[in-house]
Amino acid sequence: MNRRDVLRAAIAVPFLPAIFSGGLAFAGVGSTAGLKLRSRVRPSEPGWPSAAQWDELKRATGGRLLKPVSPFASCASTPADASCSEALKEIKNPYYIGDQPALTQTSGWADAWISQPSAYAVAAENTADVVAAVNFAREHHLRLVVKGGGHSYQGTSEAPDSLLVWMRHMSSVTLHDAFVAQGGAGRQASQPAVTVEAGAMWIDAYDAVTTRGGRYVQGGGCTTVGVAGLVQSGGFGSFSKNFGTAAAGLIEAEIVTADGKVLIANAYKNADLFWGIKGGGGGSLGVVTRLTLRTHDLPDTFGAVFGAIKASTDDAYRALIAKAISFYESNLFNPHWGEQMVFKKENTLRISMVFQGLQQTEAEKIWAPFTDWVNARKEYSFAKPMKVLALPARHFWDAEFFRQHAPGFMVADDRPGAPRDHVLWAGDQGQVGWFIHGYDSAWMPASLLSKDAQPQLVDALFAATRQWEFALHFNKGLAGASAEVLNAARDTATNPDVISAFALAICGADGPPAYTGMPGPGPDLADARRESAGVVKAMGELRKVAPDTGSYVSESNYFEPAWQRAFWGANYPRLAMVKHKVDPAGLFFVHHGVGSEAWSADGFSRLR
Repeated sequence: MNRRDVLRAAIAVPFLPAIFSGGLAFAGVGSTAGLKLRSRVRPSEPGWPSAAQWDELKRATGGRLLKPVSPFASCASTPADASCSEALKEIKNPYYIGDQPALTQTSGWADAWISQPSAYAVAAENTADVVAAVNFAREHHLRLVVKGGGHSYQGTSEAPDSLLVWMRHMSSVTLHDAFVAQGGAGRQASQPAVTVEAGAMWIDAYDAVTTRGGRYVQGGGCTTVGVAGLVQSGGFGSFSKNFGTAAAGLIEAEIVTADGKVLIANAYKNADLFWGIKGGGGGSLGVVTRLTLRTHDLPDTFGAVFGAIKASTDDAYRALIAKAISFYESNLFNPHWGEQMVFKKENTLRISMVFQGLQQTEAEKIWAPFTDWVNARKEYSFAKPMKVLALPARHFWDAEFFRQHAPGFMVADDRPGAPRDHVLWAGDQGQVGWFIHGYDSAWMPASLLSKDAQPQLVDALFAATRQWEFALHFNKGLAGASAEVLNAARDTATNPDVISAFALAICGADGPPAYTGMPGPGPDLADARRESAGVVKAMGELRKVAPDTGSYVSESNYFEPAWQRAFWGANYPRLAMVKHKVDPAGLFFVHHGVGSEAWSADGFSRLR
């Protein structure tokens, strides 16, 4: 954050209470004084819609109104019915979970939230369905929730006593050879692009764009994450240091705002809203129904480097961490490399890196000095041998290719009739249904990679491993990227700290699925709190060398006290003004989302 950003933030912050109390007016919007949504209603309270009114919404949406019921609701019956049995069988299948309007990909967070169905849901199949749901929620003072992929760690994809706009069935993907944004004719050159509806997952986009189309679109690493949610949160993929963030790749979006209007947002129309949905967080500014993203020439190859190294002593582990950081700075700190190194408590360094635009022999040559250094020292052993793999980039998300050549890398949706391309990386399956004990992230400034600062960084990394394991995700910091990538990221709402960060440090602890109604004792909250304390202590060690750094909104601490600064930094005042302009009454609410300071923690009671 530079001096100008600090001054801008300092000037704007005093006006935030006025913004969220409805005390400011904006050109083109008119006075909004007194225009505040009253506290929202629950099913047991006066004002909750009558059965006849719900029937009106059902007719308006072509019969696509439903009452979500958890498949675990019947598990208490004797014997458990087929719904319960199927849910227990498929609990680690993210595609099954995504097909359930009553479930979310994360089952909850200790002492924070637990996945619970909305009271009603509109299974939207078109933009008109979304408009009907938004209008109904506004007119009846309902808590409105939007779910695409349902991956939110913060629990923003679902809420009890709410009306859910469920986007799962809006999943079309359309490729363009020469796309020009509306209003951009004569002002913007046409470019290859892809238009994706908001219910699509990244595997849908990758299958169309890369496997079948031979191009690349910047998206998420996890194949089952929703396209719209990732873009609105900023959006990092394995190759972000080369292709930038997903938000920076957005050309145009269609969005339903709180007044029920369908707007086109791009650089020429509704430009403030366009900027706001590029990293401003999902669910706060409106319902994004479709997005158009630029596509890129596909490199010849994508590849990966895997391995794990065990140190025999604490001193040897510290030396290994120092070597890894030095090696990263001198050999990997560039647009070719992404993904992570995991620093484990048991004096083990796990390497899970990916690369683009290099042949396998080139990648092997780059890593040879590091592996030679390890092999030359008896205090180290390979817990997992180092492997360097490369493949034609077009096959990186090609399910059939992996079935034939590397079946262990991907896990398929094995339900009868499931699309053949619906797969996920085997390493991501641990997150399916997980119950979070603790979680946090911090952008690590590239200044820590300087020769003078590396010893301090290494000390912090080692100290953190004494508390809990964590990872440095190098693709989630943009330092080392091209000027073009950095400039595009500056034109998004994402915290500017990402520009100068070489990596995002992520530390988390979790337990098995703990959905309401599941058989068994449920989560061990004492154990969860103990592990959460370890996460807090580990992140505290890292923040000693990066005390003022921000955090990535999608992978952050639910209990972050300074969330406005942590998630958006100097961009938050501008985001708050966009929020007031498009949603002055506060219809859209998510935990720690833009404007949420005006509401109680559950989003039902207005505070100001």
